[in-house]
Amino acid sequence: MLTFAQFGAGRIGAIHAANLAAAGNATLRYVVDVNTTAARALADQYGARVTNLGTALGDPEVDAVIIASSTDTHADLAIAAARAGKAIFCEKPIDLSLKRVDACIAAVKKARVPMFVGFNRRFDPSFAALHRRIGAGDIGAVEQVVVTSRDPGLPPLSYLKVSGGQFRDMTIHDFDMARWLLGEEPAEIFAYGSCLVDPAVAKVGDTDSVMIVMKTATGKLAHINNSRRAAYGYDQRIEVHGAKGRLLAGNQTPTTVELADANAVSADKPLHFFLERYAAAYRIELATFVDAVVNQRPLPVTVEDGRQAIVLAEAAAKSLRTGRSVKL
Repeated sequence: MLTFAQFGAGRIGAIHAANLAAAGNATLRYVVDVNTTAARALADQYGARVTNLGTALGDPEVDAVIIASSTDTHADLAIAAARAGKAIFCEKPIDLSLKRVDACIAAVKKARVPMFVGFNRRFDPSFAALHRRIGAGDIGAVEQVVVTSRDPGLPPLSYLKVSGGQFRDMTIHDFDMARWLLGEEPAEIFAYGSCLVDPAVAKVGDTDSVMIVMKTATGKLAHINNSRRAAYGYDQRIEVHGAKGRLLAGNQTPTTVELADANAVSADKPLHFFLERYAAAYRIELATFVDAVVNQRPLPVTVEDGRQAIVLAEAAAKSLRTGRSVKL
């Protein structure tokens, strides 16, 4: 049984607390959040206690932490948890600054504690199956990876102001997926970005529509396309083309019912947002983390994966800013 303290009682925190309660081999002891009302509600729901950072990390019976608080707190909390000897499950990104990410990695390595970064999409059953079939050689050598990720609508402008920009906030998941599926690190990147959804996004220094092309040292190519608007729902698709064929993971829909009549053939739109679309992925990733820590197995997603995603995000931002490709 693994005992947890959780930092963050918001939307993502609620998901992790529920999955922790369902895991069977883990328990939530503490909830820490600046919003004490939210912390109390979540703690009461799962039989935990509301406390502060010092008490949570000072309790020798706490084995691990979940960091699901605001992005600007991730690195500091991870460093504090590492120094306290706790295993760490941290939502992405580790930090918006590569310098802070490196400071966090140094603290984690010095403390010799495991740290997992929450790239939940690796644990989506369809995406995971696609990855396994690449490894099994179903399509031969990978040549091209195409990642499509489009949100159903813009988040509030107040959020975009502090998000770190579309590359660090939204595309970071897709950078990780591309790396994972290519099997190689990108060596060059070029990014386009526009404000097509709402001109107000440009006023906060961000984009809402981006396309990114990456190339590895051996010539493998990846294309990522993101939009903050998809009128038909949450668009999440991956295509991998190889020497012997193609693998495709499509959208999830509420049902597979299809209507065919004299007018058209129609079916359900994709699931509306990430909470529904990646419910299974969130559950599986946390169960995987708990199992790895309990049984002292290697973590499938590490701080180095978190770092590489930020490296790519920074390179994409530089490419957009300069209008040139960036070598890595």
